Amino acid sequence: MSALTALLRRRGRYLHLKLDKLSMPLAILFSWLIAGGEYVLQVPANRIGAYKAGLAPAVLRGIAELASIVAFLTFQALVLNRPILSNHIIGFGIVFVGVLVVLGGPWGAPVSTAERNSVVDLH
Repeated sequence: MSALTALLRRRGRYLHLKLDKLSMPLAILFSWLIAGGEYVLQVPANRIGAYKAGLAPAVLRGIAELASIVAFLTFQALVLNRPILSNHIIGFGIVFVGVLVVLGGPWGAPVSTAERNSVVDLH
C-alpha cells in the first residue's frame, strides 16, 4: 500500500509537467485530486503499520521514504522521459543510508523523551 501511495504522490506532484497545456489552476486542481487519492491509501497504510504491525512512526516514515525514492526515479525515467544522473543516484543513495539507519535502530537510550504535558524550562 505504501508503494502505491508513493506512486500516486509522484503523479500528483510531477505529472502536470507533461501536461503543460493545462492552466495553472487546473494543474493545481489535478494535482490535488491525485493527492486526495494518495491520502485515501496512506492513512490506512500507516494505521495498519502502526496498530497491526506495531511499527514506530519513524519506521513508517523510513519505509515511505524508500518507496518515494524508488517511485520518483521510476516516474522520472519512464513517464517524464528524463535521465537518471549520477548525482541523483548519489544524493538519493545518501537518503537511503539514512533510511537504513532509521530502520536499523533503536540503539541505546532515547535522545529525547517528549511528554505531552511537560513544560520545558528554557532558562
